[in-house]
Formats: sequence, C-alpha cells, structure tokens
Amino acid sequence: MNLRVPYFDLTAQTRTIRPELDVAIGRNLDRGSFCLGPDVVDFEQSFARYCDSAHAVGFNSGTSALHIALLLLNVGPGDEVITTPMSFVATCWAITYAGAKPVFVDVDDATCNLDPARIEAAITPRTKAVMPVHLYGQPFDLGAISEICARRNLALVEDAAQAHGATYAGRKVGSFGAVAGFSFYPGKNLGACGEAGALVTRDPALAARARALREHGSTVRYYHDEIGFNYRMEGIQGAVLGVKLKHLDAWTARRREIAARYTQLLTGTPLKLPRVVPRGEGVFHLYVVRHPRRDELKKFMEANGVGTALHYPLPIHLQKCYASLGYQAGDFPLAEAIGRDCLSLPIYPEMTDEQVDIAAGVISRFFQ
Repeated sequence: MNLRVPYFDLTAQTRTIRPELDVAIGRNLDRGSFCLGPDVVDFEQSFARYCDSAHAVGFNSGTSALHIALLLLNVGPGDEVITTPMSFVATCWAITYAGAKPVFVDVDDATCNLDPARIEAAITPRTKAVMPVHLYGQPFDLGAISEICARRNLALVEDAAQAHGATYAGRKVGSFGAVAGFSFYPGKNLGACGEAGALVTRDPALAARARALREHGSTVRYYHDEIGFNYRMEGIQGAVLGVKLKHLDAWTARRREIAARYTQLLTGTPLKLPRVVPRGEGVFHLYVVRHPRRDELKKFMEANGVGTALHYPLPIHLQKCYASLGYQAGDFPLAEAIGRDCLSLPIYPEMTDEQVDIAAGVISRFFQ
C-alpha cells in the first residue's frame, strides 16, 4: 500500500546516518569481532552512563536481558512476579523462562501503566518481584511502586524495553530498580540493525554474573560455573548502537515535538489522548489514542493514506499460551478495554510536520 504517511519508516533514519554506520560497521568487519568484542564493550559503557547507572550488559535481545534479570534476583520455580497484562508478551516470557508464575494486576486507565493501587492486594508469600513496564515509552509511577517494593521487601525489575531516555523526577528510567531490561529491536527508539538488548544495574556483582550467564555460564573459556545461555550481543550491533546512541536525545526531542503537535491538533476530538504520570517525562515510543470505534477509524485512516498499528489488541492474560493460569475475560477490565480501543498513530523522528497534520486531518474528517 502506497501511504502518504507510513506508520513507520526505518530507512528514513538509516539514510540520515548512513556514512557513520558504514564507518562503524566497516571497522567491526576489519576487527572480526562478531560476538561481543570492543564495539559491544564501548556501547555498554556509553549506555550505562546514558542511563545514569553503573553497569550495562549487552544481550542478543531485550527478552534475554529480562530473563537474566530475574535469574540474577534468584527468581525461580514456586515464585510469583507481579506484572501488567498490557504489554508485549515478552515481558511474561522472561517470568516463565525463569520458572516463576506471572501474576497480573490491572492498569491505570489514564496512563495504561501498572496501577500501584492494585499491587498490594496481589502480593502473596510467594511474591518475589514486581516487574512493571514503561509502556509506550511513558514512565510508570516509580515513586509509588518503589515505595511498595521497599516496604514489602520485593525486588523491582524495570521493563524499560520501550523507554530509552525517559525520566521520572529528573532521573533516567532503568536506574530505579535492582535491574532493568532494555530492547534494541529495530523499531525501538534506539534500535539495532537486528536483534539486541541490554541489562542495566548499579550492582557490580549482578553485572558480573550477568556477563557470565549470557556466555554459557563461563568467566574462563571452557570452564562453566553454572548453567548458562548463548545470549551474547553481536559485535556489529554494538557498533550500530554506539553510533545511534549519539543521536538518541535529538530523536527523542523530535518525538516529543510530534506528540505535542498531535495533542494540539486532536484535542477536542472524541479520542482519548496519551497522558504521562506526574513527575514523568516520556519518550513517545508510541503515540496511542483510544476510541470505541477503533477498527472503523483504522480502516478509514489507511484508506486515506495514513498507516496505523495496534499495541496491543489482546492482553496477555487472554492469550492462549497463558490459558493455564486460569484468567478469564473480565478479570482486568481496564486492560481489556485498552486492547479493544487502542490505536497507534505514526510517530518517528523523521516525520515532517506536514505528515503529522495529514494524519490529524484524516482523523478529524472521520469524526466529522
């Protein structure tokens, strides 16, 4: 489909930095350091500083980073981890891979993030950790959730897969919990040329163990102290991410400009527009609006040359893969309503103001 406003355009970003990428990838090819290596180390150090943290450990995906994050905290069989039903399913994969049970709590209707007021009712003697998601790039209520975790002696794991550079109370997300996981899937605000992820922590012992676990449980080659995984970041991805990280703040500023423009143009329409938690500053990985006629609006926009997407139409508790947990439709009505009504509008740094105006104009025509 030839769209005037595509939902997303990765090639536009690549074109703006292609010479830098060519140099970085060429250097990696010349080095021949394709699994971990100096490009990954350089990126890890830069990303740790960017996140206001002490250590970053590169992985082959954000899912792997979250899995290892839970293992570092000794989450395992018999344990429960409280999380949100409104996220990409990989949040729960990490809990399941660790052998623990996901326990869902409904979300806040305004921000779509895990509702702190509902957490304590879900805590049992088996609860080991709370793993909320900075959904759509908007910080969850770190003040309230951190306080609950500290008071109830629970580990806080931040799923920051969508929130590179977001802040809460002036501090970068990923630096609040015991461990945080980030994704560098190509469509993320900071995206690799393939799959990649990172784990961030202030604890040097956790970082050291994470490095061993991602490399077959080994600190000395061919000697394995515990069961490990092949979760290494590729050297080329480290090189790419090192280039892109230098541009991330400028890209984030542009995302915020686009989001502000959407909000200005769409205020007064029947759409429910994004809201950010107090004291938080989001990075607008997604700009998600809501309306009961979502499906009609989506078809109308695409028929008029504007791409859209759905994040996420079926909450995790209703996915067939988690039927064994016993949840039913109606258990988390706010998450379910968001799934029915949500629509992601185009947002990426290379969008022009004209394209934003076109998308907003199509929406206005739909409601007229």
